[in-house]
Amino acid sequence: MNIPANLKYTKDHEWVSLEGDVATVGITDFAQKELGDIVYVEVEALDQTLDQDEVFGTVEAVKTVSDLFLPVSGEVIEFNENLETEPELVNSDPYAAGWMIKIKVADTAQVDALLTADQYKELIGA
Repeated sequence: MNIPANLKYTKDHEWVSLEGDVATVGITDFAQKELGDIVYVEVEALDQTLDQDEVFGTVEAVKTVSDLFLPVSGEVIEFNENLETEPELVNSDPYAAGWMIKIKVADTAQVDALLTADQYKELIGA
């Protein structure tokens, strides 16, 4: 299972990469495997400012629909539009081409408080 050490993670199986005050967010390799074939990604929160743990969208797989939770407070400034026509990118490349949103982070200390790769591995029993 792929769990890059340079990312931060949430208990809800999202990953976060921070550059300056902009965070890129997606779901983990573990999450996409648990969900199965992803057929649709919806982000309703574009251009909205949300608090940490608020729902920013949903990911739909063949058998289930799951909410996506904002890992840190901030404004959702970008959605990966490639997912509109190729939602399977979340399955094939969850940490790069399958990213979901970018957030202008309100407090970068929230990113620091997220799980490390080792803590996430412990959470999922990897």
